[in-house]
Amino acid sequence: MGQGKDGKKQIFTGFLGKTSKLCYTIKQRLAVETSEYLNDSGIALTEANRPFEAIPLFQRALLIDPENPLLWLNIGIAYQKTGEYKEALACFNKAVSIDDELAEAWGAMGLIHFELNDFHAAEDAYCAALERDPQSPKLWNNLGVLLFSKQNYKRARDCFEEALNIMPMYYDALYNLRDTCRELQDYHAAAEFERALSELKN
Repeated sequence: MGQGKDGKKQIFTGFLGKTSKLCYTIKQRLAVETSEYLNDSGIALTEANRPFEAIPLFQRALLIDPENPLLWLNIGIAYQKTGEYKEALACFNKAVSIDDELAEAWGAMGLIHFELNDFHAAEDAYCAALERDPQSPKLWNNLGVLLFSKQNYKRARDCFEEALNIMPMYYDALYNLRDTCRELQDYHAAAEFERALSELKN
């Protein structure tokens, strides 16, 4: 048995190998479950306006699953809520480097650039987001807000109207479209949207 050539030794070695593989599989499953648990807990804290507590949970989840783009997105959102825009942008960029089709990360980058008054970068990010998710009323509305801020009222109107085509009772888009029509001196349309807003409030 000590020579490593008899049947008992070979059987024993095989048994250890199978056990190791089984343990590794269990560890993998536990790691995935732990990552999901940490992510869900971090989301709950972020939504409860407790992003400072959420960030360490996302960081621990990323140690387990560093190539998960949704984790990078979620920690970026938490950083964004704390006002740490540089860290947030780094996280969103990491998310899209892993999954270029993650429209929400592109949209989040657009919002930060807008808040930093970098309108060119914001428009690029919003357009990238809309290429990936053209049916998002929120993205169309946010792009419209950006264009309104640039006093490009005609294009802003198009964006708000597109948002309402997708979600007819979208309050933010109705509100913004009313104001845009006033800037364009289309007072008849502005009055119609004002009535629609009043109906939504009632």
